[in-house]
Amino acid sequence: MPRNSPASLRAAIGAAGGLSARLVAGPGSSASWSQLAGESVLNCHAAELEGQSVVLAALDPFAAAAAMIQLDGIVRRMVLYPPDLSREHLSFVAATAGADAIVTDQPLPVEVDARIVFVESGVGKHNSQPYSKASPLQTEWILLTSGTTGRPKLVQHNLASLTADIEFGRVPSAPVVWSTFYDIRRYGGLHIFLDAVCSGASMVISYAQESLGDFLTTAGEYGVTNISGTPSHWRRALMSSWAGKIAPAYVRLSGEIADQAILNSLRAQYPQARIGHTFASTEAGVAFSVNDELMGFPQEVLDHTPDVDIKVVETTLRVRSERTASRYLGADSPALRDADGFVDTGDALELRNGRYYLVGRRDGIVNVGGFKVHPEEVEAVINRHPAVAMSLVKAKKNPITGALVIADVVMRNPLSDEDQSALQRDILQFCRGELAAYKVPASLRFVTSLDVSDSGKMVRRNA
Repeated sequence: MPRNSPASLRAAIGAAGGLSARLVAGPGSSASWSQLAGESVLNCHAAELEGQSVVLAALDPFAAAAAMIQLDGIVRRMVLYPPDLSREHLSFVAATAGADAIVTDQPLPVEVDARIVFVESGVGKHNSQPYSKASPLQTEWILLTSGTTGRPKLVQHNLASLTADIEFGRVPSAPVVWSTFYDIRRYGGLHIFLDAVCSGASMVISYAQESLGDFLTTAGEYGVTNISGTPSHWRRALMSSWAGKIAPAYVRLSGEIADQAILNSLRAQYPQARIGHTFASTEAGVAFSVNDELMGFPQEVLDHTPDVDIKVVETTLRVRSERTASRYLGADSPALRDADGFVDTGDALELRNGRYYLVGRRDGIVNVGGFKVHPEEVEAVINRHPAVAMSLVKAKKNPITGALVIADVVMRNPLSDEDQSALQRDILQFCRGELAAYKVPASLRFVTSLDVSDSGKMVRRNA
């Protein structure tokens, strides 16, 4: 294990002085870390699950948080099943993980060949003490990828890899209250959750069912200081009337490309905050963070990021460190790392004037007459137009070129039909000045909103 890694979440809470820290799970619900660790929430004795493989499929994040703390170091394997993933995959996930038990907070809609264990949230309802081991097991933590189609991949981590970049046992100089738009069963949210646990910071947990307004209001009421989300999360927040409910000291972006438009918009909204973007993925873990408020990252990041090896091979980013996952579960699963231990992230880069820019996913390229176009690169240009709030670039089939680039655009403010026509021409002219001709959208339309998945990423479909 890395030297800073805790033996278990319960050990981390004990070392971080969790008695005074508060975990907030939503309006009117809160508990200290030590309460979550100290009151059993399972309807069976955790000793019965010792050494077993467990799928944690509770919808309530507060219940899931308590179960994670109480099962880590007890069970052999813990699979985090996020609430936004369809329950139709539960049987497949359970079978792939060799699950002995499903931990849930409501009846399951599908039959599974495993024991059903119920978990209940709510501090003060339970008299039994959770089971603990003097020598905790090194539990396998299994996270599910957030692919938009097909069955999810099961990615194997352990507590050591998930916390390898977290300074275990540090005492913050000022009170820290973390929050995140991510669900804590997804990598982006779990990393924030574990950071709070290991540091004894407070945390506001988001619910999948709550509205954006309710989440930001609750976060503001509890004085959130640090908050993370995808650029799409933040664009939706900044377009709403609720962005002013919080006054964070630190804003973090991850999960999608942070273009200059969103970085500038966050600076304007939160002038007091530090703003950074982090490159991380479920497979690669946290690779590096950029805090200069510019899109992309300096070339020296490749050679001067402590404890992480980073390289570019055939224009895509590769990462190797103690933070990466070890493998995919499943007999027919592909290798997660190459022979040298590097994870191929699939994220394409371009080097310009000593700075690397993430331009899109290798598998998301639009082929326009033999020329390759990354939709995210075009979006970054469109989003810089002062009238644009956000955009989605996609492919439209064409019998001559194979595909054309088109764009859906959300405006910052509503306009008349006449003004929309003029703005449409202006945006396209703006693109012509910034992009090669084959990258300029053949057409664009104004829409009132764009689909964002429950995992916080733009939903991308070809026209």
